[in-house]
Amino acid sequence: MTRPSFKRILLKLSGEVLMGSGQFGIDPETVDRVAGEIAAAKEAGFELCVVVGGGNIFRGLAGAAKGFDRTSADYMGMLATVMNALAVQNALEKIGCDTRVQSAIPMASVCEPYIRRKAVRHMEKGRIVIFAAGTGNPFFTTDTTAALRAAEMNCDAIFKGTSVDGVYDADPKKVASATRYDEISFDRVLTDNLKVMDASAIALCRDNHIPIVVFNIRETGNLATVLAGQGVATIVQNQES
Repeated sequence: MTRPSFKRILLKLSGEVLMGSGQFGIDPETVDRVAGEIAAAKEAGFELCVVVGGGNIFRGLAGAAKGFDRTSADYMGMLATVMNALAVQNALEKIGCDTRVQSAIPMASVCEPYIRRKAVRHMEKGRIVIFAAGTGNPFFTTDTTAALRAAEMNCDAIFKGTSVDGVYDADPKKVASATRYDEISFDRVLTDNLKVMDASAIALCRDNHIPIVVFNIRETGNLATVLAGQGVATIVQNQES
């Protein structure tokens, strides 16, 4: 399947991707591999920004379920994304990529505060911008952060790198007969409650006409393939009227 080509993209990485084959934390070899693929995409001429989840370290909703105050748990999850962002930045800079980490929670000793115009300028100068600490507010996921930052950065699309090769009508890890979609509309995702991103992120992408390409980032070299409009993935977008 050939998909549209895009120039400026936001890459959304789940925190779990950075675990590699482990059950927790950050696997340096996996981070280096992902960084290499991001660097190759930049060399191919794409303008890139990145949002990384924090589920490999701490997930706010799971923490709340275990008795943490939800607001405190969400802030802990945001700090986990900062750790992941710094790990990705370190891996990128080791191979010569100019990067900036911007955090929605100001922490001047560690990274820049999030300033939209500055982030846009970084991208225009060829830097890879990594957005950390979510939206800076509890009760919002990094999926919503990805949709918000993609809209603010005027991105052509969101590429969501996960451990599955697209959007299915059921969990393919649990249902062997699950059907994968090559293309699906935002409205269908919301109506069928498909687990692509949370509903607020889907609605934000729909209203701002930002397609979402869901692909398997765990497969080595797959980012370049999918960016080229090839390979196995699902594109979520508005249906033409």
